[in-house]
Amino acid sequence: MTPAPVVRPGSLIAPGVVVIEHMRRGEDLDAYDCWSHERYSRCFVKTVRPDRAGSRGPGRRLVREGRLLLSFTHPHLVRAYDLVPAGPGGVPVLVMETLTGATLSHVLGRRGRLRLVELAHLGRHLCSALRYLHDHGYLHLDLKPSNVIAEGGRARVIDLSLARRPGRTRSGRGTATHMSPEQARGGTLTTAADVWGVGLVLFEAATGVRPFDDGSPSTSTAPALQLTRSAPKVATVRRLPAALAKTLDACLQPAPGDRPQLAELDACLAAVTGRPAALDRIA
Repeated sequence: MTPAPVVRPGSLIAPGVVVIEHMRRGEDLDAYDCWSHERYSRCFVKTVRPDRAGSRGPGRRLVREGRLLLSFTHPHLVRAYDLVPAGPGGVPVLVMETLTGATLSHVLGRRGRLRLVELAHLGRHLCSALRYLHDHGYLHLDLKPSNVIAEGGRARVIDLSLARRPGRTRSGRGTATHMSPEQARGGTLTTAADVWGVGLVLFEAATGVRPFDDGSPSTSTAPALQLTRSAPKVATVRRLPAALAKTLDACLQPAPGDRPQLAELDACLAAVTGRPAALDRIA
């Protein structure tokens, strides 16, 4: 089957936005490096793949993400500039700031794991972003190293395509290797689902280990591993301050009610940093 075409360099993808390069293609979306004539700067654009234009889901999720990002202002969340709704027969286009840093997954792939102080700063930035989302009535539900950008001394959370209000949901809403047990199982989701997400990202950043990734394809029909086994204790993989290790272990408890609040995790991380959060040398 011939791949669906992409928007060519030099073409307008939205009013005043010119494509520089097609960057990547996901299951539902295309991403582009673009130039904004309005802002005299580069920008990052997400839009629905042309061969998915007939499906309501991708466009609806992109519009919801765009509206959320346009309503939020936070130093540890990516910023949106514009949301161009779909015209007749077209697809919506989300225009965002260009982040020039590396993803946390890239950093960990290069370095293996973070130093203790870097880990603590990272955790404080993530707690800050997630607590802001929660205060505004939303869960992120897809926190993972590839959705965190280290840029200019800050961690920036991206991709709110799965963000929603707390409540009941179907099973499997999230990334198989990173979703909380209640996401994998289906049922009522609370802020505890994001506590699991932060805890798992910090576990990976501290140890270089992905406890619920056995290398199986993401399309596998096997039950998510977090439904059949627990994460190893942090102390079995790396020596950390006892209070921090205990708190990270608690973040990955199978029962949502057994996990700490993000404020508790942030206080534990603050004891390590001893100063305002900064990711001075993570990238």
